[in-house]
Amino acid sequence: MSSAFKADIDKNFGKILRDFRIKNKLTQEQLSEKLGISLKYISRIENGNNGVKTQTLINYMNILGITPNTIYAPFITNNEAAKNIEITEKLSSLSDEKKDFISSVLDLLQNLD
Repeated sequence: MSSAFKADIDKNFGKILRDFRIKNKLTQEQLSEKLGISLKYISRIENGNNGVKTQTLINYMNILGITPNTIYAPFITNNEAAKNIEITEKLSSLSDEKKDFISSVLDLLQNLD
């Protein structure tokens, strides 16, 4: 996606938030209670008809276990940032044991400088 438009962002955020809500087996009503926002607002967000406030987005991410990369990656066009996201996504799919190993390797590499 070369240029991020508000409507595209709202639709993408809505789809991701809906998919994660379903993955977490929550109804819109249950999520509404957890977030302290109206059911109507959740519906509008998930349908891409409403933007989401930063505080609400952070609460969504914490409740549903969504990483910032999941939310923002489709809109990142900077090559270095996109590469960092790609690496982070690969790391997130590893087991905790493998993550610990990679972290140790990174610590060693950083100490070489």
